[in-house]
Amino acid sequence: MPSPCGCHNRSRLGRHPHRDWVALPPGMLSAILSKLENIEILRGAGRVCRSWHRAAWDYPELWRRINMLFHAELFFECGLHTLARTAVRRSAGLCEAFWGKYAGDDRLILYLAEKAPSLKSLRFISCYDVCQEAFMEAMRKFPLLEELELSISPNVCGEAFAVVGESCPNLKRFRRSKNQFVIIERGGINKGEEAMGIAKMHELCSLQLFICELTNAGVAAIHDGCPDLDSLDIRQCFNVKMDRAAIRAKCSRIKMLKLPHDSTAGYEFQVHPPQYIVQRE
Repeated sequence: MPSPCGCHNRSRLGRHPHRDWVALPPGMLSAILSKLENIEILRGAGRVCRSWHRAAWDYPELWRRINMLFHAELFFECGLHTLARTAVRRSAGLCEAFWGKYAGDDRLILYLAEKAPSLKSLRFISCYDVCQEAFMEAMRKFPLLEELELSISPNVCGEAFAVVGESCPNLKRFRRSKNQFVIIERGGINKGEEAMGIAKMHELCSLQLFICELTNAGVAAIHDGCPDLDSLDIRQCFNVKMDRAAIRAKCSRIKMLKLPHDSTAGYEFQVHPPQYIVQRE
């Protein structure tokens, strides 16, 4: 009959030994952590054990590119805004790219402006809590920015794009996308303000304005102000009234051109039918 001591020894032998992750060679630990998504480290892997948690903080280069695009379902569950700020803090000033869906608000963008002076890529998708004043204040602190996206983030508009053009001289790619074209029939609306601001982004190579308040004059201003532009997508910009031949003639040097009535196939967001609003003075 096996002794109690023997059973106890076998039980102990069957257990997994404690792993001190910090004791691993730095390159090996960094390689393991780099296989995980940022959100996995923030929510789980970084809290598996104290040594791993410390290790996640000891490698700020893991947070050089922060990608929080594919976790919208966690917005109400764990507070994506808070997790995003934690990720930026862990980057220790090394963050060069932040991509977030439902993961951006005024506090975050101002925190990025303070903690990520080397930011080169910023993508906000469905970030309804990023507003005009905070956005403009932050943009003035991103002189190295090369890529900017504001998709389904409606609270940034108008004069904000002039601030981007004046503050981000290296900007190469800009994407501004909506999901419904709204026509408001009344006076007092400056439909050209955004285009005039974009025309100040003189180094642009790629521009997507999907469902935006773009006009004939706006197309001309952007064409003349952005001489390096070789990709222009203005699908669903129905305030552009030029026919296809006229637009193509005006934009003949642009290699990849998508026009207002071109197919929306491949567009990643749902497109709603245009809405007409009549407001009489």
